[in-house]
Amino acid sequence: MLRPDPAERPRLIEIRDNLIDRIAEAKREGWLGEVEGLETSLAGANDKLVQMDAATARAPSAVDLGMPTFDQIAGRATDSRRSTPFSSS
Repeated sequence: MLRPDPAERPRLIEIRDNLIDRIAEAKREGWLGEVEGLETSLAGANDKLVQMDAATARAPSAVDLGMPTFDQIAGRATDSRRSTPFSSS
């Protein structure tokens, strides 16, 4: 499944608007087969827009996890009081 690039949203909106205009023209001219095909394309374009909006809404934001101090890092590596899975404490 292809994931649409949110940066291409304006272009997809332009395509969707063009499809709407072409559907109106096809209905006016009585091109029923063309209407059906264009409506399928329009549904696909609308689905892609929904996917873009959902991806933008759930885009990860930066979370500050903090920076451990040297004492915290060194203490974990050299703490001899901790039991290990192989020790018989």
